Amino acid sequence: MSARSRQRGGGGVVGAIRTDVQRLHGAWMELVFPRQRGRGHSVMGKWKPDTLPQRIGYHTWSSLGFLGLLLLYPLTVIGLATRFYAAKLDSTRTRLGIVGVTAMAVVVWGTLTVIAHLRLPTEAVIAIAAASSVATVSTALAAITSKFGGRLTSVLLAYPFAMTALFLPPVVAALVTPSLEGVILEPSYDFAVWALDNVLYIGDLNEYLRANYQLEGAAYAAMWVGISFPLGWFLGIVIALANLVRPSR
Repeated sequence: MSARSRQRGGGGVVGAIRTDVQRLHGAWMELVFPRQRGRGHSVMGKWKPDTLPQRIGYHTWSSLGFLGLLLLYPLTVIGLATRFYAAKLDSTRTRLGIVGVTAMAVVVWGTLTVIAHLRLPTEAVIAIAAASSVATVSTALAAITSKFGGRLTSVLLAYPFAMTALFLPPVVAALVTPSLEGVILEPSYDFAVWALDNVLYIGDLNEYLRANYQLEGAAYAAMWVGISFPLGWFLGIVIALANLVRPSR
């Protein structure tokens, strides 16, 4: 590494973090003030406040931005890691095509439905067949919206549908395979209890859910479908944040 690079802190993890923080903070500043991000060597240069009220507003807004970075930068790191694995899945979708991905989902979910038909009563088979249909459609929609949609469509639809397609297979497999219950269903039950006690207590929503629903059978699949959408939105947002800081090539 050259002496110039070391002086600027441009190498290694520290340099990467500094660059990321500068980009995020510059984007924040440009919400209110002109020429703040990546304009240091332009003809006009970076805008700076002239009057006292401008300086007060400028530095106040800058301080708020640095406080926000304490929250945003860890989310950016999550987004960078998620983007890496999302790119792997998207590469598989590209190789197989929408038809190939959908056909694979039909084969996998059709097999699980047949196994359920051989092992479980009719009511359970109907529920699993419904979950299989949801997962197959979600797989197809995730592939379609990922290929043809823009960034907003990916956040609102592609990532939630992809999460649904990823979550449902192990849950349904556990419903038809007793040996998987301890690995999939029991932790799901513990998570549901935790969520009811610590997240869904607002407005007594937890009491309503406990009084009207039982977490058994296909309800596990329904629970994970419900989780997949807000989780997909969250991952889509942090990936968009990562793209803002480090645009994908």
